[in-house]
Amino acid sequence: MCKRLPKSVKPITADRYAEWINTIPAGVIVFDEEDQIVFVNPSAETFFSTSAQQLRLMSIEDLFGPNSAVGGLFQQARLTSMPIAEFDVQIMLPRAGTVQASVTVVPVLEANGNQPNGDMILQFSTTSIAHRIEQQMRRQGAARSTAGMVAVLAHEVRNPLAGIRGAAQIIESSVSGEERELTQLIADEVDRISNLIERIDVFAEIGPAPEKPVNIHEALARARRVLESSGALAELNFQEVFDPSLPLVRGDFEGLVQIFLNLIKNAADAARIGGKEILIKTAYRHGLRLAADGRREWGALPIEVSVQDNGPGIPKELQSDIFDPFVTTKPGGHGLGLAVVAKIVGDHAGAVEFESEPFRTIFNVHLPIFYEPENRS
Repeated sequence: MCKRLPKSVKPITADRYAEWINTIPAGVIVFDEEDQIVFVNPSAETFFSTSAQQLRLMSIEDLFGPNSAVGGLFQQARLTSMPIAEFDVQIMLPRAGTVQASVTVVPVLEANGNQPNGDMILQFSTTSIAHRIEQQMRRQGAARSTAGMVAVLAHEVRNPLAGIRGAAQIIESSVSGEERELTQLIADEVDRISNLIERIDVFAEIGPAPEKPVNIHEALARARRVLESSGALAELNFQEVFDPSLPLVRGDFEGLVQIFLNLIKNAADAARIGGKEILIKTAYRHGLRLAADGRREWGALPIEVSVQDNGPGIPKELQSDIFDPFVTTKPGGHGLGLAVVAKIVGDHAGAVEFESEPFRTIFNVHLPIFYEPENRS
């Protein structure tokens, strides 16, 4: 069957192209052959919190700073006359701090499509929260996949440790001097390893958390009281910005307390060597739904708890592995706190993600709402 052609075709004009570009949610900036800005769409104005008129007076160095990753991509695309795209580029914004963005640079071709005409199109968009979370959840897979291995390890190691300690105590009663000190050293090291096994034994608890109604603010209050009683929050400026209208979350109270204990303790340790400020926030985030490996269901995660500190930040070389067991930035640390957080959050069918730069690290925990069984959809 022949497809009927339209009687007339409306010509595509430059104005129509501009209208379309202005509706794109990504920021778009067009540079001429002298790297002067000639066009800015509204999304770019929003991204920089600056009007198009002001942006046209700026250079790419003014926008992104000298020797920036975006500037490097721009120059590479101009030199090679080839489009370049890169994801998760760090962009420093004066009014918003560092953001993650996907960046594409495209040389504009002549009308015949063979040679570049000198203009360059720069398109960028911030990495979505869902994308960041799913990245973190893939990284958290290491923590959850170790559950079975840890269960076997804990069982197999605990029994011989008890025998070693018992033998050391028997020997201790029949020796003296330096030999007695060595038997005590054996007992102390056995105790240290036993304590470590108890800490990692949480990974052996495989399965979803109980589906009970939990007031998230009560869990946060419990975690704060525990840390205050231990002196972990002494001499720190601790602020809370809570949404009192939040519905109950679905999960286990003790498990959620453990999540917040670990996150707030980490924030306190970081803040103590930084600006000594911790900010805890709760909020309702509409429309956040995830389906990813490791989740037992597809659903909404509208309850967000944020733990922010102004410490030195997480080193970039550790950020991709920060939820893995035994990865730590603390001298003498075991690197299990965030691995436990990832495991328990996963048991709650939730998600955890973070942003970190010097003087600003935020961990965001996203959790589901509790519904009575008859109200589930």
